[in-house]
Amino acid sequence: MRNADIRRLDREIQATQKKLEAVRRNEWWPLNGSERRAMARAAVGGSYRVVRGRSTGRAENQMDSTTSSAEVRLNAELTALHGERQRLLTESAKTKAAKRSSGWW
Repeated sequence: MRNADIRRLDREIQATQKKLEAVRRNEWWPLNGSERRAMARAAVGGSYRVVRGRSTGRAENQMDSTTSSAEVRLNAELTALHGERQRLLTESAKTKAAKRSSGWW
């Protein structure tokens, strides 16, 4: 494979790692739409309960579970990208070895 494909995958891996770190810092920008809606629902529900003077335990649990599911999703994405990168490197090495062995010597 071409080095451009490997560099593209490297950029995607770095971007996914940045997203994962942001999720661990409780930032919302790397979340997908359904995860953002779940976080917003939990935040609104929790703030409503605070105004009423009640416990926010359930809303906090919902936010924690949404964050952990986003971490799992990003970890799976990162694993897949690393696997694809390794496949491209192996394929590139095989092609390079085949070219070398087919010389006229």
